[in-house]
Amino acid sequence: MRQINFGLIFGFGLITVFFTLENTAPTKVQLLPGMNYTLPLAGLLLLVAGLGAVSAWFFAAWTGMLNNVNQLGKASEFEAQQVRIQELETDLSRYRSTVETQLGLLPATASITTDSESD
Repeated sequence: MRQINFGLIFGFGLITVFFTLENTAPTKVQLLPGMNYTLPLAGLLLLVAGLGAVSAWFFAAWTGMLNNVNQLGKASEFEAQQVRIQELETDLSRYRSTVETQLGLLPATASITTDSESD
């Protein structure tokens, strides 16, 4: 994979050098009214490409930061869900013990009703 990356970087660098050598014609650039500059076409394109790369980097950093914030929010939601699950498990065990206690009383009641029916 490193050889492929090196080949791509070397190829793009070589293409950039050839492009720069072939496009040295001066180009007039007007940023604002009254602000005129003359730059070589290749230099202008490299400058714009650099600004685009920096903008893409800032956008990627901003998006990564927003993803981290979302992950932290999801982590706190996950912790809240875990606490709620623990509470529900505690309630379930308490209800089970209550039901088992009540079921323990039923056979005595059932034997009384069967004795009264046999009489």
